[in-house]
Amino acid sequence: MKLMITPEAKQQLKQLNKDKDSQLLLWYDVEDCGCGVNGLPTIRFIKEKKSYYAPIDNDSVTTYIDADQAVFFAEEMKLDIHKGTFRLSSKEGILNPFIPTQNLLQNDEV
Repeated sequence: MKLMITPEAKQQLKQLNKDKDSQLLLWYDVEDCGCGVNGLPTIRFIKEKKSYYAPIDNDSVTTYIDADQAVFFAEEMKLDIHKGTFRLSSKEGILNPFIPTQNLLQNDEV
């Protein structure tokens, strides 16, 4: 898998990453969605890599994905900023059009 981060998104991630040691996790949020296949692709900062996280190719930020959740993401994705929120998309379409910055800062226990 690959994730391209636009310069605008990279700058926003840098500003939000106050600890400077946090990594990015692509995560399929199923909380309050009814079942394990109803969810929303999102992003979050984490402090440590778990054994079941797989690396994502990316030139700017160390990024991982829960290996079991990879099926919910595209092979090639782009992280951008649109109207003040992050947007995760692929050539197939938009995976999540509105990822608020506070989502990145939530508890990293996922």
